[in-house]
Amino acid sequence: MSTAEWEALPETVKTFMTALDSQEFDRALATFTSDAVVTDDGRDHAGTEEIEAWLATAATGYTYTAEFSGASTTDRGVDVGQHLEGDFPGGVVDLNYRFTLDGAVISRLVIEP
Repeated sequence: MSTAEWEALPETVKTFMTALDSQEFDRALATFTSDAVVTDDGRDHAGTEEIEAWLATAATGYTYTAEFSGASTTDRGVDVGQHLEGDFPGGVVDLNYRFTLDGAVISRLVIEP
């Protein structure tokens, strides 16, 4: 495992993170394989249609700011930390985004505190 700065992250990961934060959902969706799985809040969202529905609701329910807090790479993928503050329950949370890549696209994403 090695520590990575934002600039050193795979382009796909940076594209997803910036697209999610700016609510560019088509751009975010384009970073996934057609059979990708996203696990968020303990629930799986599998395939393009479910991930698209998750994107449309996950980031739009609240207003928040997100700040990159670090990343690490392993032979299996990339882990990205983000610090969020907003009007969601609790108001502050540190999330870990664990990406598994299939070439240049995301095949698996797990989001958890």
